[in-house]
Amino acid sequence: MIHCQALQWGPPGLPLCPALNLDLPGGSLTAVIGANGCGKSSLLKVIAGLQRPLAGRVRVELRAREIGYLVQQQAIDRQFPISLGELVGAGFWSSKLTTLARRERLHAALADWRLDGLERRPLAALSGGQLQRALLARLSLTDSPLLLLDEPDACLDEAGQALLWAQIQAWRAAGRTLLVVCHNLAAVREQVPDCLRVAAEGCRHGTCAELFGAAHVAQVA
Repeated sequence: MIHCQALQWGPPGLPLCPALNLDLPGGSLTAVIGANGCGKSSLLKVIAGLQRPLAGRVRVELRAREIGYLVQQQAIDRQFPISLGELVGAGFWSSKLTTLARRERLHAALADWRLDGLERRPLAALSGGQLQRALLARLSLTDSPLLLLDEPDACLDEAGQALLWAQIQAWRAAGRTLLVVCHNLAAVREQVPDCLRVAAEGCRHGTCAELFGAAHVAQVA
């Protein structure tokens, strides 16, 4: 599904880590872990085709419109004059569903993410957790076989995190491929089978059991 060959990324002329060679099969669930500023979010942007690599290549066995990408909240203009319902409904942008089917799926997504009754609320009036759940609800309306999630647990309380990880496991069970940037190492150890550790000295890919020795935890915490 995702193939990286001698891939380097980062600011122009400043690769963030040595060349990465990586192959992730379809249907896999992989966490991307590492310290702040190591290049986790930038890697997702390169895979999504939103940022050019500095060297090497990345190949995704999908068309760009088949990739679902969850941005961080900082990328959302909270003053943009749309409602929560309109933000979530943007997940239908490539859908061929009828108007009635869209309405039913939208209502179901809002209920699933505990957002029903907030459809008309403007973005500026949302809490951080409400906005995050709205972004996740929007993603859940897509049929993308590849989902790139950049810190999906940001601003979520305990209940919101439970909803998130239940949905991630449902996506995985449905055969989707997921790459998840996450700082919650306890959740990663419990929920995710494989990890990609990104660091200035190099990247390492393996099972969480292999990567979560005491030394590795100290480096990514």
